[in-house]
Amino acid sequence: MPSLKDLKNRIQSVKNTRKITKAMQMVAAAKLRRAQEAAEEARPYAKRFNAVMAGLAGSVGGSDTAPKLISGTGSDQVQLLVVLTSERGLCGGFNSNISKLARQKANELIAAGKTVKVLTVGKKGRDALKREFGDMFVGHVDLSDVKRVGYSNAQDIAKDVLGRFDAGEFDVATLFYAEFVNVVTQIPTAQQIIPASYEDSEDEGLAAEYDYEPSEEAILADLLPRGVATQIFAALLENGASEQGARMSAMDNATRNAGDMIDKLTIQYNRSRQAVITSELIEIISGAEAL
Repeated sequence: MPSLKDLKNRIQSVKNTRKITKAMQMVAAAKLRRAQEAAEEARPYAKRFNAVMAGLAGSVGGSDTAPKLISGTGSDQVQLLVVLTSERGLCGGFNSNISKLARQKANELIAAGKTVKVLTVGKKGRDALKREFGDMFVGHVDLSDVKRVGYSNAQDIAKDVLGRFDAGEFDVATLFYAEFVNVVTQIPTAQQIIPASYEDSEDEGLAAEYDYEPSEEAILADLLPRGVATQIFAALLENGASEQGARMSAMDNATRNAGDMIDKLTIQYNRSRQAVITSELIEIISGAEAL
């Protein structure tokens, strides 16, 4: 049974931990508002951009002059998985859920006889996957020194991915990230970015409303690399909001658990203290009766 001093020290230790988790929760809440606004403001642009690209891709998708980023290499044997996670932990299941989805995809591809390559963005994703797929890693992007993720960071990642595609290192690239819904809900998402895949939308008739100059093929050749960077940037913004939301929720739970633990330890401390006092009183009374 722990001594009164041990219990007192433990109570103080848990109180100090609660102060830290409470502070982290407040910091995450402040960062979440900015990150959420950035993610939500980027969605209309990404949606409209994809609508334009969908219309263009639909008009040239079956032609022989279609850009390679749309038509692909004609094979899906070599798959590149681009896994976006955070540089820091203490954010609940945010990183583990993304890594789990990427792991499932990798295992499915390996079982189908495909060659898998992994490019990680964020230390936590690299740490989660390197034990099982370490020999499949082809690169890592470190954003630990970046205070606020910007479009330039997405461009650098896109440049790396596109360079590997042009060099014939892979056939299909899939992006893994978490889509932000609210503080307690972040949905792990897998999105194919190469060959470009655009879903039908309400603006699918956009290509028929305009005449493009010089041509759809020329415009696509210029816009498709930007489209890859745009998709990566949107995913980074979604990840940023999801990370702060998950951290806020995790630190709130940690703060509550610390409070519950303090209450239990305080009760245990009071009971132990009362037992010591009772024991001392019994000894005093027994000594007095012996006299």
